[in-house]
Amino acid sequence: MSSEGAPNGSRVDAAAVVRRERLRFTGFTLTRSPSGQVTCEVSLEWAPGESIVGRAQGQASPAGDARLGADAAIRALEIFTQGTITFDLVGVKVVRAFDANVVIASLIQRGDAGPDRLLGCYLADGDMVKGAALAVLNATNRVLGNYISTL
Repeated sequence: MSSEGAPNGSRVDAAAVVRRERLRFTGFTLTRSPSGQVTCEVSLEWAPGESIVGRAQGQASPAGDARLGADAAIRALEIFTQGTITFDLVGVKVVRAFDANVVIASLIQRGDAGPDRLLGCYLADGDMVKGAALAVLNATNRVLGNYISTL
């Protein structure tokens, strides 16, 4: 990373840097191979032009795909924090509520003084796998906000 306040501590001209108070979700891809393997990638941005990409791979299945989306988001977050904060995925569940699909992600975090158990949800009418990644990001917003404030 090459901006002021970046996790590795490198610096550039402060006038050229736009500091964010949170990571920005910039992309999601899901690739299925003919052999049934699924690869999910979640892209986040800390400062303009600085992409953090988390990847997760596994066997295709309806429940497993959502878990891979959540795992990819977790990998991106752990890359950003350089392992100072880690997350374990307890589970991902898609539920029907209020005539819509809601993805709920439950995590355990280690490394921050905040709560150990985190819960996030995302209203995902279309893509449940991407919704799982966004549910993870919603669950971790406060913990990451605390981390970012120390940079």
